[in-house]
Amino acid sequence: MTNIKNDVYSVLVTSGRHLVIEKGAEFLTARKLSEASGCSVGTIYNQFINMDNYIIVQNMLTLDNLQAHLQEIKLTENAYNNINQYLTKFVEFVNENGNLWSLFYEFHLKKRTECLPDEYMRKIVKLSKLFFADFSQICGGIKLREQKLLKKVLSFALFSMSPFLTSDNLQEQNVAQKNTSCQILLNTYLAGVQALSGEM
Repeated sequence: MTNIKNDVYSVLVTSGRHLVIEKGAEFLTARKLSEASGCSVGTIYNQFINMDNYIIVQNMLTLDNLQAHLQEIKLTENAYNNINQYLTKFVEFVNENGNLWSLFYEFHLKKRTECLPDEYMRKIVKLSKLFFADFSQICGGIKLREQKLLKKVLSFALFSMSPFLTSDNLQEQNVAQKNTSCQILLNTYLAGVQALSGEM
């Protein structure tokens, strides 16, 4: 019985992932998932209770994939270089997984973080620590509390910009040009942080 339940779970997760990749995040409904997986709508709700829980599972897989992608970079002793490498990898990932990222992004526009499972939030924190591992070097004498706020502002800016990387409005730009646009935003911000650090 356990194996059958696990098989149904895997079929639903795999089918839904293919559905999002091929059709888009807005196409992920219980009815469409039922058609794609061959499982009844009742079976979907028995497994996940609701579609929000199902999307959480999909988003955690996306977070794992992003984590693995970011860990491909070769770190140097230069904090600016490392952070820019992470940004390049992030832009690559969003462009290569546009529909999966849209599912993640749209979900976070509707959900408050305190409503999300601890495991989900741990994955986000783990990603944040990876991206901002070198940030303290740039902050210099800025107090830890202010550093945390600066990180949150940058995270919000990059997260807010991310849907435009896959938007039809930027089709005339290739991945390299989109990455350059994001790097201009990042490095302008980092330069401001360093200037602020020098005033502390």
